[in-house]
Amino acid sequence: MTLFNLLDILGIISFAISGSLVAMRKKFDPFGVYIIAFATSVGGGTLRDVLIGAQPVFWMKNTSVIFFITGSYVFAIFFRKFLKYLSKSLFLFDTIGLGLYTIMGTEIGLKANFHPIIIVSIATMTASFGGVIRDLLCNEVPVIFRKEIYAMASVFGSLAFLILHFFNFNESVLYISTSLIVITIRLVAVKFHLSIPTFYIKKK
Repeated sequence: MTLFNLLDILGIISFAISGSLVAMRKKFDPFGVYIIAFATSVGGGTLRDVLIGAQPVFWMKNTSVIFFITGSYVFAIFFRKFLKYLSKSLFLFDTIGLGLYTIMGTEIGLKANFHPIIIVSIATMTASFGGVIRDLLCNEVPVIFRKEIYAMASVFGSLAFLILHFFNFNESVLYISTSLIVITIRLVAVKFHLSIPTFYIKKK
């Protein structure tokens, strides 16, 4: 198993647990929790594959993805009481997934020889849109549309990946540095309440 495959699996697990936790907090039934876990894990990657013309989409070609999602869902169900006491558990799993999926999207964009702007867009989409689908299905405003620094962390991580790749850093450095940059940006932003300015039009 390559480092890329390992990080991909960890990303799937992180987002599946994140989706399960959100759904359980919304008091969804077991089937509803599984749907949210599944959508959170594969939503961004599915949209990416559709846009770049990769058919069938990744989880249809590699059914082990479904088993990893199911295992993570079962883990979240059985250990929900333990995870409940970890007040930051949802944020932690979501942030880890964001960092790891940024790597996946950037790597896939590079292999397809896309322009850097497209690569960063694909990486951000891969990392962020599973969370968007999760929040929409759970009737919440997606975190990407709020003033929190979320998608921008993925953008900076993908840019860092491209810069390190240009200078021929090895694979391990690329993957570890990118994930740490994304995770660190999210942690620092939340810790110090950093946010992006919002636009507001006053009613007359």
